Amino acid sequence: MNKLVLASNSPWRATMLRNAGLEIEADPADIDERAIEAPLRAADLSAEDIAAVLAEAKATEVASRHPGALVLGCDQVLEFEGETHSKPADMEAARRKLLAMRGMTHHLHSALVIVYDNETIWRHTATATLKMRDFSPEFVGHYLAETGEAALTSVGAYQIERRGIQLFEKIDGDYFTIVGLPLLPLLAFLRERGCWKHDAHPRGRHRLADLPFPLAGDSFLLVA
Repeated sequence: MNKLVLASNSPWRATMLRNAGLEIEADPADIDERAIEAPLRAADLSAEDIAAVLAEAKATEVASRHPGALVLGCDQVLEFEGETHSKPADMEAARRKLLAMRGMTHHLHSALVIVYDNETIWRHTATATLKMRDFSPEFVGHYLAETGEAALTSVGAYQIERRGIQLFEKIDGDYFTIVGLPLLPLLAFLRERGCWKHDAHPRGRHRLADLPFPLAGDSFLLVA
């Protein structure tokens, strides 16, 4: 099986990939996300496009340091009342964000981009729609006290895979999209490229020998 390197401090993405049977290492992207994002917002790009641009920027930066590797960039943007939101800067910002969104609906846009030798060869963007409960300010206080600074690692100030699920009334969308890694289309792409030695393609297509670029000794790099 080809090696995967996850350039992210997200334990959940790493766990999902390992649970899917992938070996991964860590190699974070060195970019200023906010500096890239600011002109995109000023140009009134959609939340989906902003997520895709950031994901591609991460993948491209790492690809420049890893020739011959498949590099996957991941990013997630929250859209609420027509505006895009990134991760809260501090606990007070997290509190304000949660109180603003209570009883309301917001959208999470998760983008994946794969770059190979500075060429983008695959893109995917998925959206989930979430409605929060009309919880009290006291509930938010208790939630943030229990969650701590982990709330600052998510664009929504919540981790749905933990106590954050208690904030919600209704969710429409794929779980993996919500946690920032639309896993099923990613795995499908890698299988189509023959990246699983023990996954025989039912039609015999996309064998390693048929690929337009070498993979046998290559690594996979995931950037988020």
